[in-house]
Amino acid sequence: MTNQALTMDQLQLAVPSAFATSAHESRSARYTYIPTSDIIAGMMKEGFQPFKAMQSRSRIAGKAEFTKHLIRFRHADYGMVNVGDSVPEVVLINSHDGTSAYKLIAGIFRLVCSNGMVVSESETGSVSVMHKGNILDNVIEGSYRVVKDSAVALETSRVWGQLQLSNGEQSAFAEAARELRFADAEGKISTPITAQQLLRPRRSEDHGSDLWKTMNCVQENVIKGGLHGREVSNGRLRNVSTRAVKGIDQDVKLNRALWTLAEKMAELKGA
Repeated sequence: MTNQALTMDQLQLAVPSAFATSAHESRSARYTYIPTSDIIAGMMKEGFQPFKAMQSRSRIAGKAEFTKHLIRFRHADYGMVNVGDSVPEVVLINSHDGTSAYKLIAGIFRLVCSNGMVVSESETGSVSVMHKGNILDNVIEGSYRVVKDSAVALETSRVWGQLQLSNGEQSAFAEAARELRFADAEGKISTPITAQQLLRPRRSEDHGSDLWKTMNCVQENVIKGGLHGREVSNGRLRNVSTRAVKGIDQDVKLNRALWTLAEKMAELKGA
């Protein structure tokens, strides 16, 4: 459950690669192996509790047990307390196959809709910890820095909640998000999903025209999928629906891009 901390047993089911007993065979002797499970245990002792976890798939034989994984933590000072409708998070990313160092990113969890956001680097920095040296201490130190950044980003969200957008501004925001989600490498969009569908709230609490609600509504529709449309294919009309974004890299990239869009909109509004 998103408002209840995960146990180690639940984490082992959700992200088994975090519990790998060794690094992938491709890693050299210079690679300091400390399983992510040890880092999780150390963070929990410091009051950081895991609330969500996911891992990437791998098509390469033998790498599935070592692939990239993501865990979202909330500190005990915030984890079970409503701060407005959101709480600050630390997003931890790592792998044991060489595709990622330990990376810590500021995040925000919105309790109303179970949205997990990732803040753009223009708003807060991120922390990378290489697989060498005193990894546990460096990750914990970085986590405290990042949770402070998350709290700063939470203040930004409160400002955005007071910033009203016109219908045209909301449409422009959604159209930019539509391009981020559906455009190919050449910028061409072929999906029948419209910008107005991205603005459609999924619950009564999201009705409104302020920048924060607009961003949350668009983010949820972009990330969680489930939007339906109809298109002509080979001369026949067919139904299509969007899939949820499940890849770690795409999830983080889209979230950060949407946060940047909101920053730009706030700048245009003079906030």
